Amino acid sequence: MSTPIPNIQSWPLGAIDPDGSLPWSGLDQSVREVMLNILLTRPGERLQRPDFGAGLLNFVHQPNNETTRNLIAGVVRKSLALWETRVVVDQVDVQPTAHQAEVHIHIRYHLRHHPAPQELGLTLNLGQ
Repeated sequence: MSTPIPNIQSWPLGAIDPDGSLPWSGLDQSVREVMLNILLTRPGERLQRPDFGAGLLNFVHQPNNETTRNLIAGVVRKSLALWETRVVVDQVDVQPTAHQAEVHIHIRYHLRHHPAPQELGLTLNLGQ
């Protein structure tokens, strides 16, 4: 017997539904929203949870070199393992883009209760 997976309040809060209720995200969308929230939140930014977040924005103004990209990949793995327990991160690739100051973060993961592979990608401008 499996435990039902709850729907999560959509974040950031979007438009009110036509019936006046707040939007709720399904499982896949909820996981992606939470992962982005974790990655883009700086530790110390949330009240009552000073350790929450990966702090990817702390890498802005760092050089776009292999060391920085390896640090970003490590922070992504560690923070998602700690704060988003619904997923298992299989691989994190951080590669430079055609723009000198940007890196593309590609995360391959699967949900703990469902082995189908999922992907999430985002581009971070290091602002050199």
